[in-house]
Amino acid sequence: MPRKPKRPCSYPGCPRLTDGRFCEEHAKLEAKRYEKYDRDPAVRRRYGRAWKRIRDRYIAAHPLCEECFKAGKFIPAEEVHHKLPLSEGGTHEQSNLVALCQSCHSRIHAQRGDRWHNG
Repeated sequence: MPRKPKRPCSYPGCPRLTDGRFCEEHAKLEAKRYEKYDRDPAVRRRYGRAWKRIRDRYIAAHPLCEECFKAGKFIPAEEVHHKLPLSEGGTHEQSNLVALCQSCHSRIHAQRGDRWHNG
């Protein structure tokens, strides 16, 4: 399947082309800015070191995107998604987690109407 053409980075003045919204350098800066200024402090507390350990363990046990795997595709998982979001009473229990590729993760968040999600 042909790939989508690259597009300019959305960071003001950046001439780099990218597959996502921002080039790799500016994606990191934007994520850091979002975490510091835009993300709800209550959410920030829920995603600390403990979450990173849970996420790393889950992705090691489920290295393929579970949605793509159901369709017979073998795509590496990049994200661990909460089926029921923490903000709606979900937990970090394994039964509430699913390993997803970036595409499936973004699609789920878009369907929910969440903020754009790029990692």
